[in-house]
Amino acid sequence: VRGKDIVVLGVERTSSAKLKDPRTVKKIYKLDRHVFMAFAGLNADARVLVDRARLECQSYKLRVEDPVTVEYITRHIAQIKQRFTQSNGLRPFGLSSLLLGFDPDSTPRLFATDPAGNFA
Repeated sequence: VRGKDIVVLGVERTSSAKLKDPRTVKKIYKLDRHVFMAFAGLNADARVLVDRARLECQSYKLRVEDPVTVEYITRHIAQIKQRFTQSNGLRPFGLSSLLLGFDPDSTPRLFATDPAGNFA
């Protein structure tokens, strides 16, 4: 839910296998100080995307010397998903994600991506 000056995100934890520690199952990840990502889908695919997104956030800050915008990192993740969907021999990412955070001007932003690489 996005308001005029606030963004709220909630996820539901599903039951996991008996041998899996429930404290290790995360559905919300912090990409940068002001950008978070929640997902629904495969945990392994989410970890790969989170690692790539965190790396892009750091390299953007080194190149531009400003924090990354939520729209920029959403476009980056959507491009990765779209590239894996259309490439031969690569399995598409099996997750949909919500990216939220605040832009440098303190505007709350909320974006959604799907496995095909579309975002809104």
